[in-house]
Amino acid sequence: MNTFTYSGEYITLGQFLKANDVVQSGGEVKDLLLQAAIMVNDEVETRRGRKLRQGDTVRYGHSMWQLVSTDTSL
Repeated sequence: MNTFTYSGEYITLGQFLKANDVVQSGGEVKDLLLQAAIMVNDEVETRRGRKLRQGDTVRYGHSMWQLVSTDTSL
């Protein structure tokens, strides 16, 4: 499992996928979500605006990430 570090309270699923070079554009995010190819916390996710927070996991294919925030107040 990979670790993805972000700053702030949350990051959206679309931003996360772009930051990890899974997709290049919002249109590609939509396509992946329509294919039910993305799982968040072991459940299929269909919302690109889904807020990902500290401790959430994201799976795409054989890749899996756990989110870690640099925000120490969380």
